[in-house]
Amino acid sequence: MKLESLHELFVEELQDLYSAENQILEALPKMIEKAQSPDLRRGFQSHLEQTRGHVRRLDQIFDQLGKDVDRNGKTCKGMKGIIKDGEDVVKAKGEPEVRDAGMIAGAQRVEHYEIAGYGTVRTYAEQLGHRDWAQLLEQTLQEEKDTDLKLSQLAGHINIEARAA
Repeated sequence: MKLESLHELFVEELQDLYSAENQILEALPKMIEKAQSPDLRRGFQSHLEQTRGHVRRLDQIFDQLGKDVDRNGKTCKGMKGIIKDGEDVVKAKGEPEVRDAGMIAGAQRVEHYEIAGYGTVRTYAEQLGHRDWAQLLEQTLQEEKDTDLKLSQLAGHINIEARAA
């Protein structure tokens, strides 16, 4: 990889996020299926729909960047590792309430990775003079922060259930 401009770095980071979002789209259905808590299941389902919107926003930016951008040219290794760790929890045997607590922890790691990534590309878009892209990325960033907050709220009662299990 050779990076000679902020624009090239911006595109590289967008490709990383695109890969991350698509990996999340693959992982969430497994989490929905394994979640014991109906609230957690609904939360994961809601995030699945939201993630589809995140991919659409990234597609919109890629479309405007032009045909020289390879949306699928990169695998986000960071998200791959986070999801692999999360899959271990999803597949774990034992108390379902404890597994739910572990899935929340994994989902929050995903959110924190995305918050860092979207905050960065939003700033790059602003610095490159692409206010329209910055607004799209800010919208996704806010949704990621909201999801993290919802996960924290769910953890409040799910962790208590896990402790009692």
